[in-house]
Amino acid sequence: MQIDITGHHVDVTEAMKSHVHDKFTRLERHFDKLVDIHVILTVERKELQKAEANLFVSGQDMHAEAITDDMYASIDAMVNKLDRQIVKHKEKLTSHR
Repeated sequence: MQIDITGHHVDVTEAMKSHVHDKFTRLERHFDKLVDIHVILTVERKELQKAEANLFVSGQDMHAEAITDDMYASIDAMVNKLDRQIVKHKEKLTSHR
């Protein structure tokens, strides 16, 4: 699994990078065939923190984004959305075969 982290209007610190890596290890528990992940952390205006990710798995591309007042909360919400999408994708794969 390769994770690319970029920031728009924000400096991505080591703490943010480690938080993103820790959260995405949770996704590997559900589906181990994650190919590539691109995470974009953005500050829109001063009060809105946005985290979005594009996830490429074998057979499907997934996208999730979350906007909150705190960057770490945005990352957590985004990972929760991706987690639900991965579980649903895995259930589809197992039910059709």
